[in-house]
Amino acid sequence: MTQPLAPQEAAVLAMIRNNPFVGQQEIATALGLARSTVAAHIAQLMTKGHILGRGYMLASEARAVCIGGAVLDRKYHARGKIVLETSNPVDSTRSLGGVARNVAENLARLGSSTGFISIIGDDDGGHALLKYMRDIGIDVSQAVITGERPTAEYAAILDAAGDLVLGIADMSIFDLFQPEHIDRAWPHLAAASWVFADCNLSADALSALISRRKSASCRLAIDAVSTHKVIRLPQDLNGIDLIFMNIDEAAALLGRSWMPTPEGSAEAALALQQAGAAMAVVSAGARGMAVAGIDKATFIPAVKAQPVDMTGAGDAMIAATLHRLLEGDDIFAAARIGTLAATLTTECETSVHPDLSADFIDEHRHRFEI
Repeated sequence: MTQPLAPQEAAVLAMIRNNPFVGQQEIATALGLARSTVAAHIAQLMTKGHILGRGYMLASEARAVCIGGAVLDRKYHARGKIVLETSNPVDSTRSLGGVARNVAENLARLGSSTGFISIIGDDDGGHALLKYMRDIGIDVSQAVITGERPTAEYAAILDAAGDLVLGIADMSIFDLFQPEHIDRAWPHLAAASWVFADCNLSADALSALISRRKSASCRLAIDAVSTHKVIRLPQDLNGIDLIFMNIDEAAALLGRSWMPTPEGSAEAALALQQAGAAMAVVSAGARGMAVAGIDKATFIPAVKAQPVDMTGAGDAMIAATLHRLLEGDDIFAAARIGTLAATLTTECETSVHPDLSADFIDEHRHRFEI
């Protein structure tokens, strides 16, 4: 919900809209206020998300900022039977991952104005990741670069049949992302229409984000990521406008259990609302997902797919849902497009479909009727 403006705040904002380069003393003189009072009003306008800061850069009308995981993914596919304690020939692939990163790329490909915030190592992989995001039009100006730890990395060793033998992950860099990083980037976050965060963030960072959102005009969406990471969320979900998770993650957070059925997922979505989330999307796997909106809950069946790789399907669903919310759809219509984006992503070998766009989605809308 947009935070209301006091009369003096509205007057200050009107002057800035008319001349983004106006000085504080000029505003103070025109409105008959002390300069210190004008400075305080500008600080409140930044907190509420109406301006981005000095200059003054006005907030865009429809923009998403994603904050959370950015990971270097590496897969090693064995050419034959794996023999332990010796060298094995493999075919390797490298790609970019992380829930928030994937959601940001999908949003940008769909045509949404997108920002991305994460913590990246001061290494070749981290710089390459930021360059890639920048090159596809994503604002990475608020990303944190550190020399203390390397860019997050996940490596998977697959057998000849493609089944996972061993997965290893170094995600320790995310422990360095603290509430003060939220504070530093807050004008950019508050100015967004939607902020999306994943639970790769620490419990303290998530708590700070949820708390600050309560006094801002942006809306906040959060994805659980895993049963291990969802418990970083508070039990009180007030301040979260939209939450994404599967039934197992909902059970881990709320200490309850549901069957992996349409009815079970709907019950879990309603339980998340009762815990404080304004809206909830709960996946029931390949069957589809339940959506709890402002005044009802419904189950949206999955679109039939010819899957190649399931990686990134959930991230595509989140991005397409947020994209349609930015375009003015309600949560039910938006989530329906999200199911189609998820299906399309399973039909390619990469975690983000290389052909994804708003037109590409439109070309495949007929699949809702199959």
